[in-house]
Formats: sequence, C-alpha cells, structure tokens
Amino acid sequence: MPPRTDKTTALRVAVLADSDTRWKWGALTARRLTTGASGTSAQHVEITGLLLRGRATPTPRQLAEVGDVGIGADGVHEVTAVEFLHTVRDEGYDVVVLALVGGAVQAMLHGLAALRLPARPVVVTGYVGVVYEKLADGLLLRHGADVVLANSRHDAERFRAVYEGVGADASAVTEAALPFLGGEPHRPQEGRDTVVFAAQPSVPASRADRTYLLRRLVEHARLHPDREVLLKLRSKPGEHTTHIEELPYQRLAERLPGGLPPNFRLVYGHMGEVLDRTDLLVTVSSTAALESLHRQIPTAVLTDLGVRETLGNHHFTGSGLLTSWDHLDGGFRPEPDPAWLAGQGVAADGTYATAYDHARARVDALLDAARLPDLAPYYTPATAAGYLPGILARHHLAPDGHPLPGAGRPRETGGVRGAMRDAVREAARGAYRQGVQRVAPVIRRMGEL
Repeated sequence: MPPRTDKTTALRVAVLADSDTRWKWGALTARRLTTGASGTSAQHVEITGLLLRGRATPTPRQLAEVGDVGIGADGVHEVTAVEFLHTVRDEGYDVVVLALVGGAVQAMLHGLAALRLPARPVVVTGYVGVVYEKLADGLLLRHGADVVLANSRHDAERFRAVYEGVGADASAVTEAALPFLGGEPHRPQEGRDTVVFAAQPSVPASRADRTYLLRRLVEHARLHPDREVLLKLRSKPGEHTTHIEELPYQRLAERLPGGLPPNFRLVYGHMGEVLDRTDLLVTVSSTAALESLHRQIPTAVLTDLGVRETLGNHHFTGSGLLTSWDHLDGGFRPEPDPAWLAGQGVAADGTYATAYDHARARVDALLDAARLPDLAPYYTPATAAGYLPGILARHHLAPDGHPLPGAGRPRETGGVRGAMRDAVREAARGAYRQGVQRVAPVIRRMGEL
C-alpha cells in the first residue's frame, strides 16, 4: 500500500459487525483509530457500516439504542460474507474493522487474503469487553489481523502469552482500554437512591438461577421502598443480541408471585444514560460493572450463584467487588481495589482520553507503510485441516478462502424480479430468526423436562 500523503483524500473505513454491541464497538473503534490518522482529520474519515447477516443481526431499534456512533441506522447495510469481500475488493478501503465473533473474523481474514489485493486495507479486530472464556480459541481465530486490540494491560499480557505459546507472531496485540467508557463521575444527589441490576442475556443460563436473581432484586426493592430499583435489560423478547437469551427476564417477571413493587421498573436503552442516575450497580459479570467503575459508581458483583468461570464473575477475584444480596440488603457497599483497577482498562484515574493513542499510532504507521505483508493467520489448511474448513464453510468459503461455487452470484436489484427476490429473502430471514430465537429455545426447554 503506498503511503497516504494526500491530506485532502478521505480515509475510507469499513466496519463489519454481527450484533448490536459489536456494531457499537466497531464504529467507535473505527473513529478512535482513524481520526487524525495518516495526516487526516475527523472530516476526512468516511466510515461504511456493514452488518453480517445472521441470527444476531441487530434490528433498527437496537441500532438506534446503541448510542451515538456517528452513523445512523439508515447508513448501515446488511451483507453476506461473500458480499462483504466483494465490497472490499471493489471499494478500496484503507482500514477494515472486523467486529465479529472469532470464527467469522477467521473466515474474513482468509477471504481477504484470497483476494490478493495489490494494496490491501489495514485489518483491525478485538473484543467488546472482558475476555473471561475461550481465551485461546478466540485469540487464535483472530490471529492474522494487523491489530488485535486488548482492552487492558491484563488482557494484553495474556494475549501475547497465548500467541507466543503456540509460536505465533504476537506483534499485532495492542493495548487500549475498554470501549464504552464515558460520562461524568458519580455524584450522589440528595433524595436519589437508585439501584440498577445489569442483566445479561446468557449469564446465568438456567431458569432457576435467573428466577432467583429476579426474586432477590424484587425483594431488595420491597425491603427499601425509598429506593428506585431498576432492571436494565439488553433487548426485548424476540430480539437477538451478541448472546442468545432463551429466558428473558421480562417473561420471568410476568410469572413472579406477588407481582412487582411500585419502586421496581424494567428499563431499556443506552447503558450510559442509565448510569447517569445510578447510585449502586449490581451484576453477575456484565461489562457494565467496568463502565460503572470508570465513573466511580459503587459497584457490586454477586457471589450468590458461586464464583465460577461459567458465570464470568471469576474475573473479579481480587477486585474487592464480590459480595452477595444478603450483604447488599444490609447496606454494604463494596470498595474496589486500586491495584486491580489499574490493570483492567477502566481508566478510573482520568487517562481514558489518551488510552487509544498507541493503537492509533500503530494504525497510522501501517497506513504509511510502503507495502503491507500478506495476511497470515495462524490457522491454515496445513496446520488446522480438521478445524479451519468447517469455519470457512459456514461463511460459504472454500478452504483456500475463495467463495464456494454459487456463493458469489451478484444480488439481483431493481425491477419486479429484484423486489420479489428481496421479499422472499426477508421472509426467509424472518422465519429463520423466529426459529432460532423462539421455537428452538422452547424445544430445548421441553427436552429438559
């Protein structure tokens, strides 16, 4: 890629995301890493939003609620994996941000490599939040990108250890900070006492555990009628998020004996806006806890269901935040450990404004390079012959990264035939979503009876 020396030429960035939260991460990351990069300024960065079609493709409402990322919902378009690769080939992007699950990142890396572009884009990927499960698997699926963002010093050290431990190049690992931090520091207000429970779509997973947490939250509201108790939800029933939610709290609340007290409410919307009025944030392991810590809001991580890897709250060992509903009912407020905080990317010390400087400088240097090396993921048909082909096939790519026969046909647009084809496609997508979001969970629950 020739150096970008023309400051009047717009820097062109594509963000490919597969869920609402990853779209927010990808769009914010694109702006943070390219504003001011390679001699450009904010007005010289053009970002194209693309959504990878699948079960978690966000709805317009979800896109609208992720907050201000500088790109309206009407400026984001759905694509298949093959369509995305064709777009990159035809549009000549300077930077591509892959805001995807690990397998999709790996597929796109191989697909981009197979394009053999004379001047390929800088490829960036990373994680939305804390990495507390599938560390090796997720990291190796992301290997091959030019920049693999780590959201804290703790994660950067672990990422490098994994890559070096398998003999892979670890130079792409780049420390930054957690992505969704912001807002004013917490200031108690006279007459306000708001407790917020940050729900998670898949943690915990069982009906009994989720009902227990809901019951304790409602009991807390009854014990403290002077407090406003909010259950912050990620999505409405039937919508998909980054993780599958088979047992929405909304449905469980409808069946709760005794109903809900008047000081208890279910809320949606942008987490930052909810935190504006939060005096205590309670969760099992949501990254909302780290957003809360950044703003110096009292934060509690529950131990009621144990401290377990499957829950993700093991990440908070040593934090000083682990406690139970019994203690919170009695008025206890955890105090975070300063040493633990320093390594977690929450930038509670006020350094968030500069947290992405190193990553931005790395992207800038890559943009100015005379030529970028070929993309070289750790997994290849030679090193992972029993694993990689299946990952690529899910995105209609052959083991060499090229589209499978028939997968690359251009979409028919315009005219009656194009309109009919779009209608059929939309109906099929609706049926698919209905199946994976509503019918399949019911069948799985019936199988557990």
